[in-house]
Amino acid sequence: MTYPEPRYHGHSGLTNATYRPTGHDPEVTYSSGGTVHYLATGDSTGGQFGLYRWEMAPAQSGPDAHFHRTISESFYVLSGTIRLYDGKEWTDAKPGDFLFVPEGGIHAFKNESGAPTSMLILFAPGAPREDYFETLARVGRGLELTDEEKAAFYVRHDTYWL
Repeated sequence: MTYPEPRYHGHSGLTNATYRPTGHDPEVTYSSGGTVHYLATGDSTGGQFGLYRWEMAPAQSGPDAHFHRTISESFYVLSGTIRLYDGKEWTDAKPGDFLFVPEGGIHAFKNESGAPTSMLILFAPGAPREDYFETLARVGRGLELTDEEKAAFYVRHDTYWL
């Protein structure tokens, strides 16, 4: 493997970094009390990746087993115990544990600990996951989707349930 072709061809560098302080309000809050912080969206990284801090409330939550056709997904546990599924088995992941799921890889995550948890979720390339997170929050607050709308929503967001 080699470095990719240069994307920046200047000689003096740029002042184009983005800083986000730790106390920034989350972009999404779920009815369970969980939150999502948009650290770096696919739009803000030019499609290279999307990075989100996922904070799960003590209430049991998390998606069932699924896969993505176009994006990889990585999980890095920051606090608490999060159950991660790698397509074969569930693992009680603790702070510092990491799971990489390539495109097509079956995975899931759950908070079953009864305590708050947090992790970083990285998608590559940077798909527009924000509408996915925001719509699920609206569904949790009462938005109803027909079966056809749900099917189209999941396909649009590259999510295929088992």
